[in-house]
Parts: sequence; structure tokens; C-alpha cells
Amino acid sequence: MGDYLADNAYGFLPVPIIITEPAVGYGGGVAGLFLHETDEEKERRQKLAKESLDGGAQLVPPAMTAVAAAGTENGTWVVAAGHRRTWMNDSIRYMGGGAIGHANIDIYTNPYDLDFIGEIPALKFDTETDFAVIMQQVQFRLPKTNWLLGAKQVWSTSTLESSNTLVDMTLQFMDLDKTNNSGLGLVVEYDSRDNMFFPTKGYSLNADYMWHREEIGADHDYDTLSVEGQAFVPIGEKWIVAFAASFDSISTDETMLTPTANPYIDLRGVSAYRYQGDQVATAQAQLMYRIDNRWTILGFYGLGYTHNESLSPDFGNCFKSNCVKNSTSSTTVDAYGAGFRYQIARRYGLHMGIDLGFSDEEQALYFTVGTGF
Repeated sequence: MGDYLADNAYGFLPVPIIITEPAVGYGGGVAGLFLHETDEEKERRQKLAKESLDGGAQLVPPAMTAVAAAGTENGTWVVAAGHRRTWMNDSIRYMGGGAIGHANIDIYTNPYDLDFIGEIPALKFDTETDFAVIMQQVQFRLPKTNWLLGAKQVWSTSTLESSNTLVDMTLQFMDLDKTNNSGLGLVVEYDSRDNMFFPTKGYSLNADYMWHREEIGADHDYDTLSVEGQAFVPIGEKWIVAFAASFDSISTDETMLTPTANPYIDLRGVSAYRYQGDQVATAQAQLMYRIDNRWTILGFYGLGYTHNESLSPDFGNCFKSNCVKNSTSSTTVDAYGAGFRYQIARRYGLHMGIDLGFSDEEQALYFTVGTGF
């Protein structure tokens, strides 16, 4: 596969998609990755590729286009396309894309204490969402550094409903059944990894702060912060230790936002949207062993934390207040597992593999491209 891509200026890499995410069920699809480059760029990469098996991985083409379509057994489906382009030796980066689809996802409420009754456990309700989303961002590199600064724009529209009559009526009453969203934000990135597909050394940091406002087309005002970092440390020729951490938060003066707006714990072995919060943090560690140039085995462990602030009934103080009080709740969950990677295109460092993840409540099998983080 790597030799084919190395010999074609407009190489096409078909990538099968196998979905085993517990939140949407089993499914699959296909993605196509188009690698664009000029004759001069192709000649440089082919020359380096002849000197080492993974030489082409250091010269990723400045332009790539991806298209994908996938669906799952519970009726969820998505069609997406995106493009990435760089100029002036990666001094300027642009990335944009869009998607349309339908998502069937279960949402869980946060547990809280109710006077005279005790703790009310988390309740589950189903949601069906039809959506369309467009995203684009542009970044500029600080001269002679690995730092990039830029701006990001997101627009989406969605319709939301639930088979739970009470939930569906609440969504309609709060004007959350049909929602338009538009956000602008700032992006900071640091990247010293040796390969964007399957890094074996280096560090990366991505952070963005988004403002969603009615003045730019959003139905609701809120802010989001997202920070994610990764580190890859080689130990000798065979072992690689990798770390990843993330923090996401959402803040608003609105009474309620759509159920899928809040960030969630994203770990292998934990269903998407199973644990949501106003603030969500995760930390992961992964140990990889390279058997040879093709095969790598790995083990991982992750920890996730959510924090929520909300209003809950306060019947004991109804004569002194309005029968509600501010309450906080938090959840901690851990997950672990093992897997392997097989290098399908040595010239570019493209890896595919399988991870088996476990948590206290479930287990899941993941077919993945890249490191797994």
C-alpha cells in the first residue's frame, strides 16, 4: 500500500470503517483518503522513501482530502467530507469539512440527592437527532517554532426528539427540538510529533475557546473550552510510552441546552455520552511494544472525571426559598484494555488495529486507525 501511494501523485487510500461504539451499536462504512502533491514534492518524497522504510512518513503531502460514509445497526448514519491544506512549508494550515447525518443516542441524567428520599440515580432516555454541520479553521505558524495560532468557525443545525413523552415535551417547551448553532473561536496548537498518523516520539497540544452567540447565528449563548495533549516517549528501539490528557468545559447563563451539548468522558471502554458534565477531564497512559516494522502490541489505562452544577428540588426549605437549591455532583470512571496495530503503509506510517476496552459497566471492541487516543 505504501509503495502504491509513493508512486502516485494523487494516491487514493480506501480505509474500511468498522464501528463497535456501544453508544450507537455495531456498524461500518468506508472512507477514502486522497493525497495530493506536485511532481517536485513527489520526487522529494520518493527519494527519501528509498533511503528508509518510513521515509515518506516525514513528508506528508501538503494537501489531503477525505470522504466517508458510515452507518450502524441502531439507525445512526453519517456522510462526511473534509480537506486539509498547507502552504509555505507548513507555515499556514487550513482545514475544513462538513457532515450530515442521523444519530440515535441514549442520554443519562446526573444523579442528585432529593430530601426525604435520598439519592436519585441517573435516568436514561433516548434521543434522535438529524444534523448538518460545517467546520473550518486556519492557523499560522510562529516563525521557526512548532507553535501555531489560528481561528475556528463552526455552524450546525439540528432537530431533536425523544420517544419519552415527558422528555419530548420538555424539549419542545424549551425550544430545543430545533436548534441552530454558530460559534467562533481561537485555536492554539503545538506539534513536535514525528508522524501525524502514528507518532513514536514528540508532543502535541491543542486548545480552543469557542464563543456561541445569537449575534452570529446561534439560538443559545454559551462558551466552550477544550484542551488536549499527547506525549510519546521512546524507550530503546522497541518500547514506546504514550500519555494523553484532556479537559473540556461548557459555561452558560441559559436555563437548559440540548442534551448533547455538554462534553462527555471519551475513553476506550466507556460509551460516548454515558458520563457528561459541565467540566470533564480525562487522563490516559499507553505502553506500546514494536514487534517488528509491521506489528505493534499495546496496553492502556484511562481515568475520567465529570463535575456538574445544577438546580435540584429543596422541599425542606420551601417556606424560606423557591423550593430549589444549587447542587453539585461528580463522577469518576476508569477504563483499561489492550490491542494491536498493523502498519498498512510503511512509507506514511499508517497503522490500523483493534483495541478491547473494559470499564465497570461495559466492554467494547474498537477498530481504529492511528494510536487509539
